[in-house]
Amino acid sequence: MHIWGLHILDAGIIFLYIGIILWLGRWAGKKTKDTDDFFLAGRKLGKTTQFFLNFGCSTNADQAVAVSREIYRQGIGGMWIQFLVLFLTPFYWFTTFFFRRIRLTTIGDYFTERFNSKSLGASYAIFILLMSILGGGIGYMIAAKTMMAMTPKPPEKMTHEERISVEQFSEYQTLKSRLDEGLSTEEELRYTELDEKNKRGKLHSFISYTDPILFYFIYAIIVGIYTMMGGFRAAAITDTIQGVLILIFSLILIPLGLSKIGGFSGLHATVPDYMFKLFGSVTMSEYAWYTILAMVLANLVSIIAVAPGMQTAGSAKDEMTARFGMITGMFFKRFIMIFWALAGLIAIGLYAGMLHDPDLIWGFMTKDLLIPGAIGLMLVGILAANMSTLDASAVSYSALFIKNLYEPFRPKKSERHYLIIGKIVIAITLLGGIGVALSINNLLELFKYIISIPAIFGASIWLGFIWRRLTKWAVVVQVVLCLLIYALIPNLFTALDWAKTNEAFLQETKAKTVAISTSALNEDVESGRADHVGQVIQKQHVIQPVGILFDSVARMDPADPDSEKIGLGRFHAELWVLSWCSIDFSGFTKAQLVATRFFFDALFPFVLLFLVSFVTKPVRKDHLDRFYAKLHTPVQKTPEEEEKELEKSYQNPDRFKNEKLLPNSNWEIEKPTKMDALGFGGSWILVGVIIFLLWLVTSIK
Repeated sequence: MHIWGLHILDAGIIFLYIGIILWLGRWAGKKTKDTDDFFLAGRKLGKTTQFFLNFGCSTNADQAVAVSREIYRQGIGGMWIQFLVLFLTPFYWFTTFFFRRIRLTTIGDYFTERFNSKSLGASYAIFILLMSILGGGIGYMIAAKTMMAMTPKPPEKMTHEERISVEQFSEYQTLKSRLDEGLSTEEELRYTELDEKNKRGKLHSFISYTDPILFYFIYAIIVGIYTMMGGFRAAAITDTIQGVLILIFSLILIPLGLSKIGGFSGLHATVPDYMFKLFGSVTMSEYAWYTILAMVLANLVSIIAVAPGMQTAGSAKDEMTARFGMITGMFFKRFIMIFWALAGLIAIGLYAGMLHDPDLIWGFMTKDLLIPGAIGLMLVGILAANMSTLDASAVSYSALFIKNLYEPFRPKKSERHYLIIGKIVIAITLLGGIGVALSINNLLELFKYIISIPAIFGASIWLGFIWRRLTKWAVVVQVVLCLLIYALIPNLFTALDWAKTNEAFLQETKAKTVAISTSALNEDVESGRADHVGQVIQKQHVIQPVGILFDSVARMDPADPDSEKIGLGRFHAELWVLSWCSIDFSGFTKAQLVATRFFFDALFPFVLLFLVSFVTKPVRKDHLDRFYAKLHTPVQKTPEEEEKELEKSYQNPDRFKNEKLLPNSNWEIEKPTKMDALGFGGSWILVGVIIFLLWLVTSIK
């Protein structure tokens, strides 16, 4: 018996999970008395809860799917779209310290206090609330796509148009697999036509029973109910359960996939060896070492601007608990990502060329490899992974609205009043994500977009914590210009016909044919190109042109070779600005284009902040003294001790002067302690261990 295409056992497991989560939300709600409880769990969370909170909040199914889909698309190097965060993990030792020491509720509060500007705090709140809609859209999209892949229609249930779409996708993949060998003139024309259709999302490997719109609303209602009942405490408690489920869904496919493909030896016999290169191939991958470095820098600037950071750190009972929970939770996530990578490699060996949308790979593997019951556990794991991020984030966005937008205009209202408004905001942000999920169909497109956007505010947060000379007007100028380049122009030009058809914007890189040395696969032996699997052979590979200023450039009429072209996807305003310096990007590889864009995203905000700060008026000294006095005062065990120590610091702002690295300068950097050396240095050792484990997994034959 089946319900909505799912076996009744799988549907039963999902309903049981939903029931438990809603009960926990109701239980947590009984303990929530005021806004401090709702937004920060009373600042009382211990190390275990902090571990699961940080692991759950930072881990969602879209990340697993993003890793697997990129590996499925181009090999192990593709995992850096998410795994680049590994190199950021040690820096959480300091961001968590800043957030717990400053004793605020939201990052918007930081802008208000540091720059004595409620307008900056409100601007950040508006910016993040808009970003929240993007982030929510990712979670909805992945959960829905996984469900769609698990509920495919049989051919007899498809419409005529749906069958044509599936048949043309099969034809397209057949021609694409022979591209390197050479096609006839007629086949080339047909391949080009089908490729243009594929760029526009007209070809499908299957059709699903699942209606994404209905799924999105049901999903949003479930998350909204338990989060609105219990606030941040409900998020923390449910994340503990969801952390276990995330672990299950991350591991369950690996042994079954390896068994089907013939173990690690079978994996290497079916997947080209260049796809096992950790840092990609300059000619064969979009993720060369310099691309990864650029994305790491852009993400490093961005991580401190992520809204839940203040809540997760601020909910800990003290700063060491916050640091421990953050570092251990994050590194456990990095370890789990190794299994996501292995799943992507297995997917290449089993299903290469079989799917029209790589985002569907996780659901397709689940449907193919698992039995009823196990499929239900996988779906629950995916739902849990997304819910654990959505719940904490939704509370953070609600806090931003209340503290930085609503309360300044409606002060001195009751706690009950603010709680009601906060819950309404949670509902609005969850519903807003549905609109994004409906309008954007490509997960990778969203990930690359979101990496750089938080850098708009991230640079001023990093610099504001450690440099007194940073001014309010420097932040204003930097935010406005970066918002224009990183967000407004890319979206505006994508929507304007004159921009999408402007010849100057439709530049593409030059096509290349490269010779690569690679180990022979089963298919090479079968076709007579090699005597045995593993033999080193030479292959010709065609690198297709890619868009420079737009993600891709396609013909308006796929069937007409002489049709005018149009730009599709994001418009890269960063490269457009750099082109004003007469830089010719036509000879760049895809990896070089991506690297150039992210280097710009990471460095440009700091250049603006330093330049404008030196020519504008700084924040008043007495205001800065109070801000940095609080930042340098350690968190105490009780509220009474906290109040006493903070008052001492306010009365004597130079109390901790000797603990600063440069005591007579504008730099507010504390001297590294033994604990800093252990925490930060030890984190880098763990980075090395994780990379070694990843290399080990890809090297087993």
